[in-house]
Amino acid sequence: MSPLLEVRSVTRRFGGLVAVDSVAFDVAEKEILSVIGPNGAGKSTLFKLIASFLKTSSGEVIFKGEKISDRSPHEVARRGVVRTFQETTIFRGMTVRDNVIVAHHLRSKASLAGYFFASGDARADEAAFARSADEICDFIGLGEIKDEMASNLPQGHLRALGIAIGLATDPAVLLLDEPFAGMNHDETMRTVELVRGVRDERGVTVLLVEHDMPAVMSISDRIVVLNFGQKIAEGTPAEIRADDKVIEAYLGAEDESIGL
Repeated sequence: MSPLLEVRSVTRRFGGLVAVDSVAFDVAEKEILSVIGPNGAGKSTLFKLIASFLKTSSGEVIFKGEKISDRSPHEVARRGVVRTFQETTIFRGMTVRDNVIVAHHLRSKASLAGYFFASGDARADEAAFARSADEICDFIGLGEIKDEMASNLPQGHLRALGIAIGLATDPAVLLLDEPFAGMNHDETMRTVELVRGVRDERGVTVLLVEHDMPAVMSISDRIVVLNFGQKIAEGTPAEIRADDKVIEAYLGAEDESIGL
């Protein structure tokens, strides 16, 4: 079976700095793959390249057999590769439900003029988006607080809302940027189960960048490790734990920071 997503020798240079250096890996359908590495390893830059928020200096990203690198981010998202941005995509002055409804407009059938004049297509879109938003809120565990203002949500619920906004775009691949950042242990474990559910129950392939190594080791099917922009390891959590290059990259010691 062909990979769903292929990262083919992707490189990104900023002047004389090579932030991502000929990185290559494949992602299978319905896989959870994590990208890890020390600060400054090139993880976030790689995600921007996959979602086409940055253009590649060389190499390419292939989705379902077609090149998506260097297209507009909006077009890549419409095709099904969607990146979340922690809290920056959340409208804090809106309710949870309205945030999710707004995100559905990426797949609107009506035109902008249709929304302005309340055409039949626009009314149908709005009704469908409202039903879908309610279903997503229930799935994510936000159903009981869907009418709460986003500004009032604690950290764990904000992260869940970010994932709900991503799901509203109907993604095939969801790129999660540090989904467990700032959470306590219980919140992290709940979000780990939520991300698993996104894959198991909704069939979405998940890529994530994350620093919480216990969470990464528990949730990942495979892990790609970057250091100074280069891929230094790829494998299962057990293989990554035992990899000398990974141990050396994380301060040269076997410690709890990489789940050892």
